[in-house]
Amino acid sequence: MKKKLTRILLLSVFALGLVLALVISFTIGWRPLLGPKMRAATDRKFERTPERLARGRYLVQGLLGCESCHSPRDFTQHGAPLVDGMELSGQELLAAPEFPGTLVAPNLTPDPVTGSASWTDDQIARAIREGIKHDDTTLFPAMPYGEYKTLSDEDLAAVVVYLRSLQPVRNPLPPTTVNFPVRYLVRSAPEPITTPVPGPDMSNPVARGKYMVSVGCGCHNVVDALPFAGGDHLAGPWGDVTSVNITPDPSGISYYTEATFLSTIHTGYVGARKLNSIMPFGQLRNLNDDDLKAIFAYLHTLPPIKHRVDNTLPPTYCKLCKHKHGAGDQN
Repeated sequence: MKKKLTRILLLSVFALGLVLALVISFTIGWRPLLGPKMRAATDRKFERTPERLARGRYLVQGLLGCESCHSPRDFTQHGAPLVDGMELSGQELLAAPEFPGTLVAPNLTPDPVTGSASWTDDQIARAIREGIKHDDTTLFPAMPYGEYKTLSDEDLAAVVVYLRSLQPVRNPLPPTTVNFPVRYLVRSAPEPITTPVPGPDMSNPVARGKYMVSVGCGCHNVVDALPFAGGDHLAGPWGDVTSVNITPDPSGISYYTEATFLSTIHTGYVGARKLNSIMPFGQLRNLNDDDLKAIFAYLHTLPPIKHRVDNTLPPTYCKLCKHKHGAGDQN
């Protein structure tokens, strides 16, 4: 009898373990338990050239929006200019109330105490595109490495070269803290990049525009069922807004001409309507007009998606994106 009970117990434990393994495999996966996928950081060092320095500055101060999170900004002014002397020195971010912890954009300047001086070039590169910090832990995906994974190898090198050129800024900050169980669940986000990432055909405006949109317009592309049709809830010192539809649908930007698009980015106004400064036109206006025209050309090749977002109206439930936003009840 005792042997029979022992056998039943062992079989029960085995069956429970099998069921648990299947549940994990088909739900959260094993990465939260095993840790993120990562490649070992190398000692590679990107050659510093004037061309890379200029290209890196252009990307960081314009397309990539690095300064949106890593630089304190004055949201009392239209365009939210940077606080003098604090470029890319990091800050604690005001996250949504439901955020499970505290979110801090680290100091990217080469300060030896509070910044990136001890990080290798490849550790910085790995963090940007692969979501693994210099200490081999996982970056919370508020850092858009999911979009930056398409950043070309040469542009990545240029960004690192520019970050290395910054003046060090001493800016002590607390670390990001992510509560249980989310701090384990985010381990599934990083993906190592082990093959070359080429750039686009720069002679093709639509291909160039697609490349730039893929790394620079993530806030408009957060709802899987509504690509580039908005729906990202953004609350902070700029107010409480939702990213808008930028597809060529009547509920999006079908009425924009190329000239309208350029004027909007240059000025932060759509006609007489003032854009909220969480839209980083203050940085995107640093792009040259050829690149802005390429972005516009690509946006007009997107499939039109009906999703009306109007931040001048009170928030109502939207059956399309499953969130509340202005004009939500009109979808």
